[in-house]
Amino acid sequence: MISLLGLSCDVSAAPDFVREVRPIFEKSCLPCHGPQKQKSGYRLDVRDIAFKGGESGKAAIVAHDAKNSPLFRYISGAEPEMAMPPKESNVPRLTAAQVATVRAWIEAGAAWPEEASAKLQNPLDWWSLKPIVKPALPSTKPNPIDAFIAARLAEKGLAMSPAADARTLCRRLYFDLTGLPPTPEELDAFEQESKADNKAYEKLVDKLLASPRYGERWARHWLDVAHYGDTHGYDKDQPRPNAWPYRDYVVRAFNEDKTYARFVQEQVAGDVLFPNSRDGIEALGFIAAGPWDLIGHAEVPEDKTDGKVARHLDRDDMVGNVIGTFSSVTVQCAQCHNHKFDPISQEDYYALQAVFSALDRADKTYDLDPRVAIQRAVLMARKNEFQAKDKAFAAQIKQAGGEVLAELEKKIAAAETVATQGRRPEYGWHSAIEPNAETRKWVQVDLGASVALDRVVLAGCFDDFNNIGAGFGFPGRFRIEASDDAEFGGAPIVIAAHDLEDYANPGTAPQTFVATGKTARYVRVTATKLAPRQNDFIFALAELQIFDKTGKNAALGAVVTSSDSIEAPVRWSRKNLTDDVYPAKSNESLVVLHGQRDALWTRVTDEATRRARAQNTDALADVTKQIAVLPPERTVYAGTVHSGSGAFAGRGAQGGKPRPIFLLARGQVTLPGKEIGPGTLSAIKDLPSRFEIAPDAGEGARRAALARWITDAKNPLTWRSIVNRVWQGHFGRGLVETSNDFGRMGALPTHPELLDWLAADFRDNGGSFKRLHKQILTSAAYRQSSGGNNAKASQLDTNNTLLWRQNRRKLDAEAVHDATLAVSGTLDLTMGGPGWQDFVIERPEHSPHYKYDKADPNDVKTWRRSIYRFIVRSQMQPFMTALDCADPSMRVEKRNESVSPAQALAMLNNGFMVTQAAQFAARVEKEAGPSQQAQVKRAFRLAFGHAPNAEETTKLSAFAKERGLPNLCRLILNLNEFVFVD
Repeated sequence: MISLLGLSCDVSAAPDFVREVRPIFEKSCLPCHGPQKQKSGYRLDVRDIAFKGGESGKAAIVAHDAKNSPLFRYISGAEPEMAMPPKESNVPRLTAAQVATVRAWIEAGAAWPEEASAKLQNPLDWWSLKPIVKPALPSTKPNPIDAFIAARLAEKGLAMSPAADARTLCRRLYFDLTGLPPTPEELDAFEQESKADNKAYEKLVDKLLASPRYGERWARHWLDVAHYGDTHGYDKDQPRPNAWPYRDYVVRAFNEDKTYARFVQEQVAGDVLFPNSRDGIEALGFIAAGPWDLIGHAEVPEDKTDGKVARHLDRDDMVGNVIGTFSSVTVQCAQCHNHKFDPISQEDYYALQAVFSALDRADKTYDLDPRVAIQRAVLMARKNEFQAKDKAFAAQIKQAGGEVLAELEKKIAAAETVATQGRRPEYGWHSAIEPNAETRKWVQVDLGASVALDRVVLAGCFDDFNNIGAGFGFPGRFRIEASDDAEFGGAPIVIAAHDLEDYANPGTAPQTFVATGKTARYVRVTATKLAPRQNDFIFALAELQIFDKTGKNAALGAVVTSSDSIEAPVRWSRKNLTDDVYPAKSNESLVVLHGQRDALWTRVTDEATRRARAQNTDALADVTKQIAVLPPERTVYAGTVHSGSGAFAGRGAQGGKPRPIFLLARGQVTLPGKEIGPGTLSAIKDLPSRFEIAPDAGEGARRAALARWITDAKNPLTWRSIVNRVWQGHFGRGLVETSNDFGRMGALPTHPELLDWLAADFRDNGGSFKRLHKQILTSAAYRQSSGGNNAKASQLDTNNTLLWRQNRRKLDAEAVHDATLAVSGTLDLTMGGPGWQDFVIERPEHSPHYKYDKADPNDVKTWRRSIYRFIVRSQMQPFMTALDCADPSMRVEKRNESVSPAQALAMLNNGFMVTQAAQFAARVEKEAGPSQQAQVKRAFRLAFGHAPNAEETTKLSAFAKERGLPNLCRLILNLNEFVFVD
């Protein structure tokens, strides 16, 4: 270590910066603080930054004061913990002479000539941040797209390839717009129409854009970028049963050709900008589409470090999803330091976090009909008013009637809640679900010691599932037995035997079975015929009471065991079976409590007060009834202000008030700096980057401001980003290849003028997706052959970045799946609703295991389009994953197109493919008749849209004769022609 006191210098002879000081910096400092790296945001090749300092905000060089200059203190060893260069950098420490030189330079005034400083590039001088100016067309070609493509090719002496044939174009259009293959008959018809009508192609584009299949296809592209999934992710990866309305919203938005500005605004702030609308609520599923840490949010308090980290990461995902999707900017890079490459500051990043600081991911209720939503809001306001008056009366009653009356009111309120709902959350024990009613299930109670039994009482459950209601799960046949042996070996005592004929479902009425003084420690109820649920069967009870000779319920609080159990507290649990809580008891109690309350109320109040309360009670009951008859609310998993109940108790934003957001040093929640208000990127100079929000405006005003900023006509990122994504969907590669990154680490546009022309045209003509699609699809550039026989073009532009031909593309996983169903004739085109599941869930009460190998490939419920598949994050579907399906835990800008042995094996041996090959064979046999040659031709035409040639017919017929028609169909589905667009 070099001692500060041991250094001396002659300030009269100041070192020359260029000859003596800068070489020291270049050798020892610039590896970590230069043009390539800027640790802690500091660099020593740029004068202003060198003096001002890095992320700490503290000046690093103080002219004429080396002792108080952090730079000098670090290089001299005055602060050992910050000694520079650090040992791990493998850069030699400065010698004593070098340190003395730097000190002398600082003490002499730290002269740094301007010309000796590196010239920093203007961070705003970047193509994606510049305003969009619609360029003039380079030629008069019918389609403007072709004018730009042809001009770019002409620079290299190239031209576009000839158009593909009619059948190829038809298949290409079908897959690009619907994700499904055309039928052979549709291909034949289009080929004939193309010969007679030069508008046939355009008409086909219009037809497919009008198909509901179009929305299903393009919703999948959008959901990739939004990283939508039907489970939370992280270690527990619990299901999200209410995520699907957002997926259906996206399908609907594309089919309705919702304007892009409206589409964006609904997903960021639909509840504020379009209140009481279905789309304005369901679209908020976008904010909550990504993974969510159940443990970090539901089990860790918000004021603990781990809780703060969980919520920071949650907001980071929201910010990244919104800005990355709509603006194609990697804003998350600025959470620990200013963005290394793009003009995004930490303040920008945390201003965006402040926009979402009140939100959590949670279920949000809403009405489909806006008129119902308004009516419900009015009624709820009246109900709240009457409830407030009721509380005032309760306070008056307490004062007049004392604690006795007040306690009665509490009991009545609890009992009335039960009566209104028909159940309490903790009612019931529930067995595992079975496909067969004859499966035996048992549940038993340990009384702790042998007891002289008088009677056993069984109380039925109440559950709205499948409209079953009272008596849910009560067994159709059962036995009640007692024993001192927990395993019920030998000859147990039979208390009741109703296992030979059906027992009438008693609803919630308790059923009593006399035990006549028999003594036992254990009592077991065995269901020999389970109750129907919905295409399956269960055993459920609300309460099991065992009374001894003294009239005491010996089972109260006793330990319960069972053959199996659905443990989903608080609703279902073994302990619920002996807690003395069940529907019938609560309703009986209510009658008694009302009588006691009314008698006491009459004694302690005057008639006027009683009349006023009765009127308020009647009004409250009336408005409650009006609310009850409204159509039931829907639920969507969305970005919303959580009410703070259930697992979130005490953890939601209080009343929607945004949490304070601080600039975190190095992204550490334990190092908060100054508080940051809501805002966005300051790099768009034509728009304000900080939002002026009134204090009483509510959190939604922040999101509304961001939504308007994103969709402003002067925001160049938004309009360039979306037209690039659509272009990528039709050519397999965007005009900017990195469609999620328009910054300096991303790719440059291959056709910048075309990109800006499309962006301006899309923006200025209403933001219609269908218009943009048609513009692209009717271009000669899109209709080119993908053959690529141009030797000169292949040599000059191997990767086809200039688009001298169409790109040959593989079908993605969903298109392969759906095309297989379409060809086999089993495709179910039912739209919307909860996702279908091709797995069995094990251990659903804790950390679910999604077992795809246990699913039945013959289950017709799984033969719907893949857009409606239930998507698991932690355990992705193996077949779809082998075919490069998107990882739902990541924002996927573009699918991989790999070729691997795993794909070949999956296509050949996966249960889905084997099953569909058999279905395909059955269809072919039905449509082609018994002739083997006719079957071969029909199978070939269904799969590829054209007949096989003579050689193919001969070989396939021989294969079918030897291996059978199902194996032939399996072979056809494994040919390359099936899995490529053209």
